[in-house]
Amino acid sequence: MRALLLFLAQSIGFRNFAIKCKPFRSAALRFIAGETLDEAIGAVRDVNKNSAACSLDLLGENTYSREDAGKAVQDVLGIFDRIHVEKVDCNVSVKLTQLGLDLDPEFCAQNLRQIVAHARSMSNFVRVDMENSHHTQQTLALVDRIHQSFENVGTVIQAYLYRSEQDALRMLEKKIRLRLVKGAYLEPEAVAFRRKKDTDANFLKLAKILLQSDTCNAIATHDESIIQAVKEFARTQDIRRDQFEFQMLFGIRRDLQRRLAQEGYNVRVYIPYGEYWFPYFMRRLAERPANISFFIRNLFRK
Repeated sequence: MRALLLFLAQSIGFRNFAIKCKPFRSAALRFIAGETLDEAIGAVRDVNKNSAACSLDLLGENTYSREDAGKAVQDVLGIFDRIHVEKVDCNVSVKLTQLGLDLDPEFCAQNLRQIVAHARSMSNFVRVDMENSHHTQQTLALVDRIHQSFENVGTVIQAYLYRSEQDALRMLEKKIRLRLVKGAYLEPEAVAFRRKKDTDANFLKLAKILLQSDTCNAIATHDESIIQAVKEFARTQDIRRDQFEFQMLFGIRRDLQRRLAQEGYNVRVYIPYGEYWFPYFMRRLAERPANISFFIRNLFRK
């Protein structure tokens, strides 16, 4: 099922059908804060009311021209401007392919540098999302390069990749802030764990490494057993609740988000928005069987 969903995420024909299908679109947008920045800021305000911070993500990846990448840069700069004006508790996540990584790595580096510098001028932070394994090394190298000039940039480590432990150790040594996720792309067995239990075990192993580092890192999961294990490990190691944060996705387990915030943990909600919601949504369905049943129930809800 996971492989099928990730295959459909790349299918132009199915994408065109899904975008035009009103019930599909309506149900999908329960996981996405609309298609405009106004809608996204409204969602951020609602989350902030529950004592949780946010990270906005303007959906879109794999730009095919410098003009499209330049527009994405201007849009992201505008997000930081809006966050600053609205005084909401929110940072921004970006994807390097959206900034032109596949067009020209140096062009992408210039774009990322511009965004990070603008964010720093507003005392804000940029999280560089991780994409498929083809881009892993380029992403880590570019974040490392930009971090040498700007400390307000971090990235993501995917627990299902075999290489992630060494990547995490190298980035933490450089004081680069990390978000730990399980991973949402269909990767070959040569580079990634295929069984959930193996990914979960590696996730918890990496979480303990992140928790014991000198940087404030993020543990991104909705898995309550892993969350409980993280909380217990932090307690036994005398790691304060303000030394890390839990991150979760918009529209998923809001009850758990509120409960963790009420317990005094830092919680940040990843809020995607924009017109290019289809690939993101399909990856979310592929990540958790519970998402599929939730989607089907809402698909036929009037």
